Amino acid sequence: MKARIAGGDLSYDVRGEGPALILLHAFPLSLAMWDEQARVLSRSFQVVRFDCRGFGGSPPGEGLLTMEKIADDAAALLDHLQIPAAALCGLSMGGYAAFAFVRRHPTRLRALVLADTKAGADSEPARQARAEQAARVRREGAAAIADAFLARLLGKTTHDRRPQVAARVRETILAQPPRGITDALAGLAARADSTPTLREIRVPTLVVAGEEDVITPASEAEAMHGAIRGSALELVPRAGHLANLEDPEAFNRILEAFLRRRG
Repeated sequence: MKARIAGGDLSYDVRGEGPALILLHAFPLSLAMWDEQARVLSRSFQVVRFDCRGFGGSPPGEGLLTMEKIADDAAALLDHLQIPAAALCGLSMGGYAAFAFVRRHPTRLRALVLADTKAGADSEPARQARAEQAARVRREGAAAIADAFLARLLGKTTHDRRPQVAARVRETILAQPPRGITDALAGLAARADSTPTLREIRVPTLVVAGEEDVITPASEAEAMHGAIRGSALELVPRAGHLANLEDPEAFNRILEAFLRRRG
């Protein structure tokens, strides 16, 4: 489905009935990364997901893809669907956008799930690395980032025992337009430090991470949990940065239990 939002056509999917849950995808993937969550959780919830601008079925926007733009698009999609408030789950880049949602649309938030993400901004070396990655993508296309990024996206157990997951993620990355990847790299590099935002979160919050995540390791999840009042913390064994894809059964069980406890 498509929604005309702020001058762009966002590709989105809605399924199920019940309390609304909106899912924000990771870089450089698409709403398809949430297929298993949508399949299972739509039995009890209205699951909403969309392709960020420049990914999946959503064409690129104008300029860099900021975390604020993703958050605003999420709120506008809720308006389009006439959903006043929702639980929100963001993974990696989706988690960075979730912090922007907390700051910009706090009254639309019923509960928050921060998955395989962190509060801090990029360091200067990290920003430089993103600029170099963007330059390579402009020259060589999505393949320039697929293999190098894939090595760190997934945990060791997944690389060793779940080759089909690695193949699926690589295929998804290769399907993304270079413009979308470079716009997002610029937005990721420019994102704000969300550490102060942790003290502003007033809704029930779950922090979840793969134990083998080397991009945003468990120590980042533990730090966020310690700073968010009343939050819960769950670690997914034998999973890396894409815990929802690497062990969807465990991730779904954790997410559904949290959402049910929070009503």
